[in-house]
Amino acid sequence: MELLRLLLIAVLASVTRAAGGAEIVGSSSEGLLEFSVGKFRYLELKKPFPEEAILRHISSNVTFVIFQIHSQYQNTTISFSEALLPNASGTGTDKGLVSILRPEQSMCTWHLETLDPEPVQNVAIPLSYSESDPIPGGCNLEFDVDIDPNIYLEYNFFETTIKFAPANLGYARGADPPSCDVKTDLDSRWRLQYDVYQYFLPENDLTEEVLLRHLQRMAEVPQVRANAVKVVTLTADDKTSVSFSSLRGQGVIYNVIVRDPLLNTSTAYVPTHTYACSFEAEEGSCSSLGRVSTKVFFTLFALLGLFICFFGHRFWKTELFFIGFIFIGFFFYILITRLTPIKYDVRLIVTAVTGSIGGIFLVAAWWRFGVLTLCMLCVGLVLGFLVASVAFFTPLGNLKIFRVDAVFWVTFSCIAIFIPVVFMGCLRILNILSCGFIGSYLVVLAVNSYLYTSLSYITLNILRRALHVDFRRAFMNVPFQTNDFIILAVWGMLAVSGITLQIRRERGQPFFPPHPYKLWKRERERRVTNILDPSHHIPPLRERLFSRLAQIKVLFRKEQPAGERTPLLL
Repeated sequence: MELLRLLLIAVLASVTRAAGGAEIVGSSSEGLLEFSVGKFRYLELKKPFPEEAILRHISSNVTFVIFQIHSQYQNTTISFSEALLPNASGTGTDKGLVSILRPEQSMCTWHLETLDPEPVQNVAIPLSYSESDPIPGGCNLEFDVDIDPNIYLEYNFFETTIKFAPANLGYARGADPPSCDVKTDLDSRWRLQYDVYQYFLPENDLTEEVLLRHLQRMAEVPQVRANAVKVVTLTADDKTSVSFSSLRGQGVIYNVIVRDPLLNTSTAYVPTHTYACSFEAEEGSCSSLGRVSTKVFFTLFALLGLFICFFGHRFWKTELFFIGFIFIGFFFYILITRLTPIKYDVRLIVTAVTGSIGGIFLVAAWWRFGVLTLCMLCVGLVLGFLVASVAFFTPLGNLKIFRVDAVFWVTFSCIAIFIPVVFMGCLRILNILSCGFIGSYLVVLAVNSYLYTSLSYITLNILRRALHVDFRRAFMNVPFQTNDFIILAVWGMLAVSGITLQIRRERGQPFFPPHPYKLWKRERERRVTNILDPSHHIPPLRERLFSRLAQIKVLFRKEQPAGERTPLLL
């Protein structure tokens, strides 16, 4: 009997050691999943087979437990009971529930299931907290669950918004929870502060394994602070909603840590993630970064930009067409997007046509009037636009003062105008710099059509700000990883090479070509007065055209039959 008891103790000890590992990967036995506090476990859920998660041996100093479960894009349901009640269950990719423990309670259970026809890979963890720790979502008045520790995420093309319920102060087992809105002094939940964190997944990696592994770095307070970037701190007076710039195809994890500055304690909400795209969409899914029309448009435009980068100043009219295309096309795209509901592909085609007309118009204006200052103003403004976009791509763009549209656009315009004003005394240098930087940046935009890079958001964020009114409240943070450093190096190399080549080639040459219309007029007068010039004897254009038309008419004239057709006269 004593031997049997020792054998049973040894078996229980081995099970406990297995459950105490950092990660548990295994299947459940008879629908029961054993969990340990603070330990992640991988599991697979299937539609007809719900599972029950159980946490045993909870310490007496623990007052509440947060159980959370995560998947990549397939929904999972977690509930306190088999019957799914709206105020005691949640369905989604990142869901959790708070279990408030009763006196003497040492075990918790949760029911897990999925309605997805395909098996769902998940990772789950229970986390325990004491009575001094704030309770996430303890003062929930907006969402269904009574105590809701979840972060709710919505996204569109422009912005990603997270919302969460306010927290409450912690309390002992068996005690009544503190009132949420009775008083606003330091003895109430109004002293709590919320730190919002953002964590970027590796670029161009949409695998499920990577997501589930990195989610483990965003579940507990110390790991969140060590791995993520704190974006903003909210007080109880602020609205519990934060917006970010949407990064399509880039995985991002968000979490909120609620702090009690009086007791120096903190608790993490349930982290949530997004790729700002759908894995199940037939068109425009996460696996396809760009449309075919976008790839064609930016690839052709990048080839022209590469030519301008190295030869723009020499081929002055081609550069003017390039600048006119950008100048008119950008504003026209904003106009038709805000005023018309036409589809993206149609907008892109119309923008290309309108931009071409703008480029031709700028070339024609130079040919006829030859106003160099006007042309260089357009060139300088486009370079100034890029410089201003780079300035707001830095942390400067996230300052609270620039959320006011008037302040943002006035500052942006001043930076853009400042560039041509500074270089007005050396127009050739301004032109060569514009060719190098703008032409090479178009290569970056073309690369973004095939491979994600954060550098494309230098100008895309400005376009979003112009198109979407609510984008002003979004934080414009982007990842800067290995791909971005490589593409940044390529951009810099192209720009420096193009600028250096053009400066060396144009040394000793006229700053700009002469006025085309004056040259043409002078040449015409020379041909009229100089009778020794062979071109003097060339007929006027109108006579040459009529001559050509007469020759063409001869080709279609019916042949006359041979022989005599009139009767002989006797």
